[in-house]
Amino acid sequence: MLLFALLLKVTWILTADGGHHWTYEGPHGQDHWPASYPECGGNAQSPIDIQTDSVIFNPDLPAVQHHGYDQPGTEPLDLHNNGHTVQLSLPSTLHLGGLSRKYVAAQLHLHWGQKGSLEGSEHQINSEATAAELHVVHYDSESYSSLSEAAQKPQGLAVLGILIEVAETENPAYDYILSHLHEIRHKDQKTSVPPFNVRDLLPQQLEQFFRYNGSLTTPPCYQSVLWTVFNRRAQISMGQLEKLQETLSSTEGEPPEPLVQNYRDPQPLNQRTIFASFEGDLQGEMLGLGVGILVGCLCLLLAVYFIARKIRKKRLGNRKSVVFTSARATTEA
Repeated sequence: MLLFALLLKVTWILTADGGHHWTYEGPHGQDHWPASYPECGGNAQSPIDIQTDSVIFNPDLPAVQHHGYDQPGTEPLDLHNNGHTVQLSLPSTLHLGGLSRKYVAAQLHLHWGQKGSLEGSEHQINSEATAAELHVVHYDSESYSSLSEAAQKPQGLAVLGILIEVAETENPAYDYILSHLHEIRHKDQKTSVPPFNVRDLLPQQLEQFFRYNGSLTTPPCYQSVLWTVFNRRAQISMGQLEKLQETLSSTEGEPPEPLVQNYRDPQPLNQRTIFASFEGDLQGEMLGLGVGILVGCLCLLLAVYFIARKIRKKRLGNRKSVVFTSARATTEA
């Protein structure tokens, strides 16, 4: 009887995961995803490491227009621990404009690192990861009737990627999510969250962003995502990050398996083009670095010059003192 129950549970787990069980590490980890999910081995996978010296500035790149983000609805939102992340459902009143089609919001979720780590984002900029990353998922509602249908079609999804860094003060918007994590500590638990201003989860300035064609960052890794990754970052406190890293479990029962390090490693770019909506800061960063190095070298040269000059003066003073002492001794003799 016990064996039958165990087999039934394993079957249920595999069914819940689309026929396969996957994790981020271990025998079912991301290195093994392509064996069960072939698209995870495709040539347009996400996330990526955005190297700013190789992006293409496009002044005509359409900016994201977020509609309804700053208008809290009246219905509570579902917060769900799905064993891989914490996911918040979003109302269809939220949608993106400015793109080739209308993309309606479906859900948002987070990625983060190990307990105490400040590296947990999926996307990186110049090989630098941040503490966490927020993904806001939308689907093409003009062409498809659901998220699941759109997820399998080219550019069926549009995802906003927001890098999150640690600051000294708390971010009240993120507390609408983080303050409820203890209610969904175990896998498959759900709770309700009062509606709130989703716009406050994003950076204040959204004009600077990168855009490229990629994929879902979890199995089945469909290559159907139009990615917009913002250059500016959102901020949370260290206490808020710790709550994210320490509260959730990826399992249903005891003993709990901590839900941590739920990020995929950067994937090869494979000749894809990354477009940027801006160039000033990219060039400014390089120029600033160059100027900083030049100023540092000049300061070092000046320091060496003044030290050498001081030593030379001291030596001349010593020589004069010796000559004066010798002349005086000769006169007295």
